[in-house]
Amino acid sequence: MAGLNGKSDTNGQGEGYITRTFIQITDEEFQLFRSFIYKNFGINLTDAKRALLMNRLQKILKQKELRSFKEYFEYVQKDQSLKELGQLIDAVSTNHTFFFREKAHFDYLTDVALPTLVPKIARTGSKDLRVWCAAASTGEEPYVIAMLLMEYLGNDYKNWSAGLLATDISSEALMTAAEGVYSDERVAQVPQKMRLTYFDKLANNEYRIKPFLRNEVLYRRFNLMNERFPFKKQFHVIFCRNVMIYFDQKTRETLVEKLYDFTAPGGYLFIGNAETLGRNQTRYSYIAPSIYQKVEK
Repeated sequence: MAGLNGKSDTNGQGEGYITRTFIQITDEEFQLFRSFIYKNFGINLTDAKRALLMNRLQKILKQKELRSFKEYFEYVQKDQSLKELGQLIDAVSTNHTFFFREKAHFDYLTDVALPTLVPKIARTGSKDLRVWCAAASTGEEPYVIAMLLMEYLGNDYKNWSAGLLATDISSEALMTAAEGVYSDERVAQVPQKMRLTYFDKLANNEYRIKPFLRNEVLYRRFNLMNERFPFKKQFHVIFCRNVMIYFDQKTRETLVEKLYDFTAPGGYLFIGNAETLGRNQTRYSYIAPSIYQKVEK
């Protein structure tokens, strides 16, 4: 017996013994989720992602003892706390990364961007260096940037307001980031000297970011699809990497316009290596592959 919209697997337990019920998603249900996720999060679920969505939501349906995807959709709609909405986006979004991923960006930050920005900001007397990681995922990216800021500014770091704002749509990813515990596989690209300075070695081949570094990163849940961004000041550096690959062209262009408005003159935007901005479709100036600048007028 398969159950509603389900398939059963006896798994060698004898005829009729159900060990797992796999719920299929109908065309109507897929379109419901597809439209809802695009409208609220900008993620474009193509037909090729149908199986991915169905597989990732199976566990949730089983936990809540729901019999169909439509029943789950209605469950999410009725939840006023938005907790279920958060669980949905956690399941849909992909949060796999590691320290120093796409290392050329961090080299450029240290070798070009900071030597350009820091003296300019210092001349204003404010020493307020504002950096935003707009798709922080599980924290590897913002922690790398925080380390590089400390390394570059050295003993003068304490005289700067140089902390980071790190945002993501996934509450689960942000919890991992705030905890700051990572496997040795994820920290493999971190130079040994930096590991000793910024990490504590734990049991089971894990590392934890030291408190003094964790305190320099402010994590907040934020949806890049929000119509208005709440920031009071512009940022000198924005990292928004490997998130726009999930958006269609219109959504990307709208987001990039918002990012431009919140980039300080002379500031930089870093996007993922697999992402591009049409040179005639953005006000940013192209610097290098996946690196752009808001040129001062």
